Amino acid sequence: MDAAVLSVVTIGGALALGAMSPGPSFILVARTAVASSRRAGMGAALGMGVGSVIISLIALLGLHTLLAAVPWLWLALKTGGGIYLLWMAFKMFRGARQPLHVTTEANAGKSFRRAFLTAFGTQISNPKTAVVFAGIFAALLPAHITPMMYVTLPVVSMLVDGLWYAFVAYALSSSGPRNTYLRYKAAFDRIGGSVMALLGIRLIVK
Repeated sequence: MDAAVLSVVTIGGALALGAMSPGPSFILVARTAVASSRRAGMGAALGMGVGSVIISLIALLGLHTLLAAVPWLWLALKTGGGIYLLWMAFKMFRGARQPLHVTTEANAGKSFRRAFLTAFGTQISNPKTAVVFAGIFAALLPAHITPMMYVTLPVVSMLVDGLWYAFVAYALSSSGPRNTYLRYKAAFDRIGGSVMALLGIRLIVK
């Protein structure tokens, strides 16, 4: 197998394992799917996929090297990302006891757009994701990166994240998971908000 093709396959596998690990992205897509609609969940999945394109391009352009050379930039990115996650957690806590009206076809388009933008913001606000991407690329890419890699790897990143979160959205927007969520909405929102807040605090202080 060609070295470049092997690198792309290996990187795709590493990114898939990272996408499947629990984190703020998973919480957001899962909650969107069960609390709103399958369409909104797919919007969130697409937002994650498009965010991965941006992150992979930044990583390919040498984010890790830049952050090593400019330590304050890493601190600024971490703080900004942590504050964003804390804001998301606050919104989840604030709306925990509010009754939920499942999205209908009449406003599904708006829900899709909002879910996409929220997921996109969540994906690109976490600098650790970009650093993980940069580390994977640095470890698994060949010494010479061909111009085609700058197209192939962002596409692979988008497919990995987009397809995984689309699967999550499809599975959790079924009637069983949704009815369970609606029954215990306050508890699920508080648990999810707590995890989101802890991740935000950890991002800021660590």
